[in-house]
Amino acid sequence: MEPLTIAIIGCGPAGLAAARLLARQGHEAQVFDRFVSPGPVGSGLMIQPSGMAVLAALGLAEEVVRRGARVDALQGIEEHGRCVLDAPYAALGVPHAFGLGIHRASLFDVLFEAAERQPGVTIHAGHAVTGSACDAAGRRLLFEGRDPSAPFDLVVDASGWRTGFDPAPKNILPFGALWASLPLRAGDPFAGNLLEQRYRRAGQMAGVLPIGTRSGGAGPEVAFFWSLKAEDHPAWLATPLGDWKAEVLRLWPALEGLLARIETREQLTFARYAHRTHPAPVGERMIAIGDAWHSASPQLGQGANMALLDAWSLARGLAEGRTLAEKLRLAAGWRSDHVWLYQWVTKLFTPLYQSDSRVLPGMRDRVLAPLSRRWPAKGIQAQLMSGLFGFPLAPLGLALPDYAGLSASFTSLAASGEPQS
Repeated sequence: MEPLTIAIIGCGPAGLAAARLLARQGHEAQVFDRFVSPGPVGSGLMIQPSGMAVLAALGLAEEVVRRGARVDALQGIEEHGRCVLDAPYAALGVPHAFGLGIHRASLFDVLFEAAERQPGVTIHAGHAVTGSACDAAGRRLLFEGRDPSAPFDLVVDASGWRTGFDPAPKNILPFGALWASLPLRAGDPFAGNLLEQRYRRAGQMAGVLPIGTRSGGAGPEVAFFWSLKAEDHPAWLATPLGDWKAEVLRLWPALEGLLARIETREQLTFARYAHRTHPAPVGERMIAIGDAWHSASPQLGQGANMALLDAWSLARGLAEGRTLAEKLRLAAGWRSDHVWLYQWVTKLFTPLYQSDSRVLPGMRDRVLAPLSRRWPAKGIQAQLMSGLFGFPLAPLGLALPDYAGLSASFTSLAASGEPQS
């Protein structure tokens, strides 16, 4: 395979994973990020079995496990105490399988360090990409306040859902979320191995996700989140913090100790989400991956996992195609069905958990919840949650990671007393 010069826009999971994979194939991968010091935005996320398969193939699974927290199930309870979401990874039928809660900073550090170590990868910070121009020599990047780049054989847009290369409306969702990373202390009333959520119909949701220990951190943390409509954010900013905490505690009294660790409003970040799919992810000498291609609400926890699968598919396409056009067509083609499926399923399920509807939460609690506890719905729910619905791994030549070995890593850490950091 003839080496290519490749520009990657964005230093998120998609961009960093793609850089390492493409450089391993002998290509020259240059990553451009608008931040002077590239880093993650947000608090916690879930690495599902689909994403862990890519991290294992990258040789990074054990490192992310060391920094994250094992999650054995998702549990959701409505305001009157009824369990309406019970989704254990054991229902996958894969021995020792689990999800991994991890701080975005921890995942970023693992991928960034791996990219920096990889010969053939160069990372350019402080380069705000405003567009590109294609000519006979290749595709050049255009920058804010800088001269255009030299021509590249290929440009990979991994710049996220705010990408400037898709002029279509972003379809920003009405609900966002307030996020905070908070220390986990002995005696906290959380299971430690669950993503726990509480719902008041679909208009209010609180959640706690264990996310391990960040590098240099003082100890394990959890990500706390509270759903909030964007139109209500200005009112939240004007509401005394104590009044807001009282509202949260009316839904979930056990959060009192955790909320006491939120001393200032600045500890909370308001995140927005968009549900969109780029109508043409492949162009002349260009391809979009990750959220730049497809973005959705975080209800199914698939964002970073889909990005990792896209990066792997791109590398596989470049390895197997004959012409550049065929390479990109293969890369997008192997992912298109899975992307379409999860975009559709996320759009269908999100209003059950985040909406103003009074009917849909009743359907969730009285119809879907009982069904999900029975075969075959229980297994399907586990497949959806894990990112494996639609069988995305086989077309990419991927396999599930060695969960027995990864589980043993957790056991070893616990026995040694070493924090997962």
